[in-house]
This record gives sequence, C-alpha cells and structure tokens, in this order.
Amino acid sequence: MSNFWNNLFTLGHFSSLIDILVVWFITYELIILLRGTKAVQLFRGIIVIAIIKILSVLLGLGTVSWMVDQVINWGFIAIIVIFQPEIRRGLEHLGRGSLIFHSKNQNEETEQMIDSLDKAIQYMSKRRIGALITIQMETGLEDYIETGIDLDAHISGALLINTFIPNTPLHDGAVIIRNHRIAVAAAYLPLSQSTMIPKELGTRHRAAVGISEVTDALTIVISEETGEVSITKDNELLRGMTQKDYLKFLHDQLIEKQQVSHNIFTAIGSWISNLSKSGKGN
Repeated sequence: MSNFWNNLFTLGHFSSLIDILVVWFITYELIILLRGTKAVQLFRGIIVIAIIKILSVLLGLGTVSWMVDQVINWGFIAIIVIFQPEIRRGLEHLGRGSLIFHSKNQNEETEQMIDSLDKAIQYMSKRRIGALITIQMETGLEDYIETGIDLDAHISGALLINTFIPNTPLHDGAVIIRNHRIAVAAAYLPLSQSTMIPKELGTRHRAAVGISEVTDALTIVISEETGEVSITKDNELLRGMTQKDYLKFLHDQLIEKQQVSHNIFTAIGSWISNLSKSGKGN
C-alpha cells in the first residue's frame, strides 16, 4: 500500500496535479472576468472557431483548415486589442493578489464599506430618499458601468447620501461599487420583466431584480414612497429588511464568503504541504 502512495505522489505526478490546478484556476477566473461584459460574445466566437478547426482536421477539409489557421494566427493580435479592458482588469487584480487571497486588509475595507452603507441607508430610509446601490461580486459589471458617470471615489455615507438627494444630477440611476470604491453613479441597470414582482414596486426595484437575474451582484434598494429597504441577490428580492437584517446579510455575503474562499486555498496549501512531508518521510 505504501508503494502505491509513493508511486502515486512522485514528483512527476505532483507536477501534473499542480499543472491541472493552475490551468483550472486560470480558466475559472477568465470566465468570471468575462461574465457581464461584451467580451463574452467574442469569447464564444473563439470557441466556435476552435470547434471549426477541430472538425476541419477530422474531416480532412484542407482549405477550411488553412483559412482557420490564418484567422488564429492574426487573431492573436486582435484579441489583445479587443480584450484590452479585461486583460488590464485581470492584471490589476493579479497585482493586488485578489485573484487568490482575501487579505485582512480587504476584510477591514469591507467592514468600512458596510458601515458607510449603513449610515447612508439609515439616513435615506428615514427621509424616504430613493436609492439604488449595486455591489459587484464575482461577475464583471463593465457593460453597466459604462452607462454611468465616472466617480472612482472612496465610499462614504455622506457621498452616497448626497448622490441620491432628489433633483441632483446623479440621483437618477444606480451607484455601482467595485473593489471597495464607488465606480460610477447614474448607471442604468437592466429592467426585469418578471411578473412575480409586486405591482406596487417601481423602476428601482425592477432594475435591482434585473441585475440579479444576469449577474451575481448584490443590490440595495430604498423605496422613495415608503422608505422600505430591500436587497436583491441571485434573482431573489428580500423586502422590508430591518437594520439588523441587512447588516447580517451584508456581512454574510461580503465577508463570510471572502473568508470561505481564503480557507479553501489555505486548506489546499496545507494538503499539498502534508503530501510533500509524507513523501519525504517515506
């Protein structure tokens, strides 16, 4: 039995395991970065070209295979140009280390963000100031960010409140938060066509549900008529949330999941370390 494990966890097998994990992780992160952006359509086109290439080789279609080769050879330059925003965003994430680990500093930033959101929500809810705040999770929101007015500002309760004061230039539309910063204000979100949404709810709620149908974003809605606080996530509308309710929900979604992600990679690292020690002991 010990020989079996020794043979299984040889240096070659260990390298292959690392190779597979790295390729899987890069592919997963690439898909996440492309979701919610225009680049996803181009990515599908690349898959179609790859399928055509495979079929042309299997069926012996020489001319088609040559044409696809030319597209692939010159397409590499086109991909760099077309996917430039996504490549830049991915490299920025990699430089911050956020693709792999969620640091203690990030948890502190998230706590500060939740505190700022709480101050703004309490102020606007009591005064019945309508608001729509979307927080980017894993899925990119580039297509919707492009519709808004750039802010790239530090999150504060005062800034959020001033943004949604009625009859101001930025109050109509959504604030989108990305990487613990206010990316844009006055952004347009897709409206849900669901018949399950109560008729008394207006455009803000339909936009909040709409973005939750196509992305994994978390959206906070404050009703202008009643001051009611609602949250949408994963195509679910949570209405009538108290301060205790939404604070718990925000902590669960924004902090607990970060810690789970960190724990997963920590566990993988510990498992690999134990395997290495086990191999040396034998």
